[in-house]
Amino acid sequence: MKLLKDILYGARITTVVGSTHVAVESVVADSRKVKPFGCFVAIAGQAVDGHAHIPAAIRAGAAVVVCEQLPSEDDQSNQVVYIQVENSRSALGHMASNYHNNPSERLKIVAVTGTNGKTTVATLLHRLARLFDRKAGLVSTVENRIVDKVVPATHTTPDPVGLQQLFSDMLEAGCTHCFIEASSHALDQHRLAGTSMTGAVFTNITHDHLDYHGDFNAYIGAKKSLFDHLPATAFALTNADARHAETMVQGTKAKVVSYGTQQVADHKTRIVENGLSGLHLHIEGQDLYTRLIGEFNASNLTAVYAVAKELGWNALDTLTHLSLLDAPEGRMQQVRGGQSDVHAIVDYAHTPDALRKVLETLQTVRKSGPSVATGEESRIFCVVGCGGDRDRTKRPMMAQTAANLSDLVILTSDNPRSEDPNAIIAEMKEGLDPIQTRKVTSNADRSEAIRSACIQARPGDVILVAGKGHEKYQEIKGERLAFDDVTVLTQALALPNR
Repeated sequence: MKLLKDILYGARITTVVGSTHVAVESVVADSRKVKPFGCFVAIAGQAVDGHAHIPAAIRAGAAVVVCEQLPSEDDQSNQVVYIQVENSRSALGHMASNYHNNPSERLKIVAVTGTNGKTTVATLLHRLARLFDRKAGLVSTVENRIVDKVVPATHTTPDPVGLQQLFSDMLEAGCTHCFIEASSHALDQHRLAGTSMTGAVFTNITHDHLDYHGDFNAYIGAKKSLFDHLPATAFALTNADARHAETMVQGTKAKVVSYGTQQVADHKTRIVENGLSGLHLHIEGQDLYTRLIGEFNASNLTAVYAVAKELGWNALDTLTHLSLLDAPEGRMQQVRGGQSDVHAIVDYAHTPDALRKVLETLQTVRKSGPSVATGEESRIFCVVGCGGDRDRTKRPMMAQTAANLSDLVILTSDNPRSEDPNAIIAEMKEGLDPIQTRKVTSNADRSEAIRSACIQARPGDVILVAGKGHEKYQEIKGERLAFDDVTVLTQALALPNR
């Protein structure tokens, strides 16, 4: 248990009703998780306002209520302490950190933000740390890790209570470092409030999540807030090749460092060779051979190298270790099935820019000679859909991007959620002109769409299955049904009639 006065440090308080010298058993933002002598933090969300659940929290035994709007005096209980704060989300982050004795202060934490590349950079950093024999934690879209123990991930960045608990568990396991993805949602919702940072990385920013943020400026602002709150002792690493890189670090107190493959940067990489077998890079006078493919992975690897140098890790050892690493699951993941000579790739690309970058990479690295079977040039197939109940404005753009950079496109279902998959596909088709339409078909059954691509593909062709990456499910009408692009693709490539 902790005294309330000790866990309120950092929260901006406007009103106190009662004594802060009371003991608190737990800090939660879900009234269903309130325990006797617990503290309930009421948060006004997009769908549910936690203030409406204050009575339920009190009935469950809450001794303290933290809120932005105090209940009327008639509705206040004499047995409960009420703390009014400017921002409940921010207060929750600070209180959760204080409750766990501020674990981030004893970890070197590096956060990675950007539309694309977060998972790859954070995951490679964790794997690199392990090759350096350092105990490290990972907080990512795919999974959370405490050293090598996998902790299932439900959000890109957990809520403050879960995040601080993770940090605490990492410390207990002997971790010295932690690498985390910082999503725009998490930053907007102050999930990192109360977390001490060693450094932050900006990869890029493009069209995404406007259904949540409302406009692009708000999206940029959410990302920028990570750098706004860095201390002077931290580093701010930005991608010199990305738009808005300078905007991200305007006003930051941190040491600004840059990386890139095209523009002048503090850490510069030159791409020597880029093929389906991997990349040959020249980084600061040294060669790096890696199984990762694509220009964007050259950028991601440069970011990882730059972070390692900022952390004081040996540069030559870093390059040696990087050469041993594979891409994270569902990120340009190459898939083989049976004796197929088709090049098949699963990638999480679910934004127009991410899809464009992946397809441009495949255009560059695909087999340049004629197909083994027919003497014809190899082709690129793209199987792609869009999620339901999310940003609808990108749907036409996704179809247009796929059609512009592929030889054959199959539009299909992604995570339709509450929407009709065929209606989503119809909105995607609105981005196509008559010429593009000729090379586009559709099948709302994702399994059938993948099989169709595999049946049509010839040896030497390339199939990209985009949008879901590491996910092992499809969200349909409130249910998560088992589904894995890699498994379906592997089986389809092995079909005897393929």
